[in-house]
Amino acid sequence: MTLRRNEDAFTGLEAAIVLIAFIVVAAVFSYVMLGAGFFTTQKSQETVYSAIGQAGTNMEVSGPVILETNTDSQVKSVAFTLILAAGGMPVDMKRVTYTVSTQTSIDDLTLNDAAVDMSKHNANDNDLLERGEIAEITITGSSVGNIKANLPFTIEVKPSTGAALPITRFAPLSFGKNAFYEVY
Repeated sequence: MTLRRNEDAFTGLEAAIVLIAFIVVAAVFSYVMLGAGFFTTQKSQETVYSAIGQAGTNMEVSGPVILETNTDSQVKSVAFTLILAAGGMPVDMKRVTYTVSTQTSIDDLTLNDAAVDMSKHNANDNDLLERGEIAEITITGSSVGNIKANLPFTIEVKPSTGAALPITRFAPLSFGKNAFYEVY
């Protein structure tokens, strides 16, 4: 006589254990997937906010750009005023660079160059251009001496964060000696 066991099917208890195991594995997997999704969404949101901050310029020109000529009827200096754009974050003016470009030359300058001078109005003692403050920028030297009559020139103001502010103007038809010209 041999004893035979019939093991062809699961019992109810074994089926319940397997079902619970599947449910636990599915719950852990879904938790991991949701966590990864939330992490990705948060990183995407940070990227969008960072891009919005980088895309817009924080400064704008307030008033005309003024050219001053010397006794040789060449441009001696370019002066303009900057203010903070609506909704813009404060700008560290010590880290702003300037590029003066004409049809014949491109010159990069910083605030530390002798050719760039800044004075602030309604300002506190820090180097930030903040709401309600006005920064007067004067650029002198050979970089502005390359500006010729009746030709375009561009001064690009590049803050450390945010988009650059290009200031493109046309020089007057001719230059007189020791004169001032407002260009728009």
